[in-house]
Amino acid sequence: MNRSLTCAAALAGAAVAFAACAKKPAEAPKAGPAAATPVAMAPGHGAPAAASGETLTGTILETMDSGGYTYVRLKTASGETWAAVNQSKVEKGSEVSVASGMTMVDFESPTLKRKFDSIVFGTLVAPGAGASSLPPEMAAQHAAAAAGPADVGKIEVKRAEGADGRTVAALHAERAALKGKTVLVRGKVVKFLGGIMGKNWVHLRDGSGSREGKDDDLTVTTAETVELGAVVVAKGTVGVDRDFGSGYRYAVILEDATFTKE
Repeated sequence: MNRSLTCAAALAGAAVAFAACAKKPAEAPKAGPAAATPVAMAPGHGAPAAASGETLTGTILETMDSGGYTYVRLKTASGETWAAVNQSKVEKGSEVSVASGMTMVDFESPTLKRKFDSIVFGTLVAPGAGASSLPPEMAAQHAAAAAGPADVGKIEVKRAEGADGRTVAALHAERAALKGKTVLVRGKVVKFLGGIMGKNWVHLRDGSGSREGKDDDLTVTTAETVELGAVVVAKGTVGVDRDFGSGYRYAVILEDATFTKE
């Protein structure tokens, strides 16, 4: 009898303990830091660390121009750092401010043939001017553009058929007459940047034009997705002297394009 009472009491105690544990709210998992917005770019060129949103101010210790960008090594209050802006005239020893938007780690510049452990992409601020930082999506564009196109080998692509067909070089040459018109361009996808400013950005080349003439590459905006290295026919509206802000301008661009893969 006593043994039965003892077991019953033990079971009752266990039930009370279990009920108490069940009523205790579970500890909510701690939220981790928000991930930085990814940048779509060719592998090996670098990875985004964070959208800093800060303005760097410092003295230029070293500067060089390459691929349409000016790279500066700055001595700031917190130490030395590298920054990249649209190509600008700056001098060693002068003090500058860079409104930053995106820090890239292990960034490799193919035009400089140099790798940076860390570099900030932003815009040069005029002395005494208060400027907001470069939006992260535009900083991503700058960083990806500086990384250069993917190495897709020698390109030989025939012009798109029909009266509206143009080569990349011809579109550059005839841009004034073609402004606002619909054209077809066949080319190889050498770069794809997704989800920037609500659009996907595609770079096409067909083997026409030259780097020196700056007429061998065509930027295309689209809502579609295409594969790197694919040969496609892009159909879109020709835009001329388009300025998207933050110093990001295009002499010619094919907008709101659709693609036919071949």
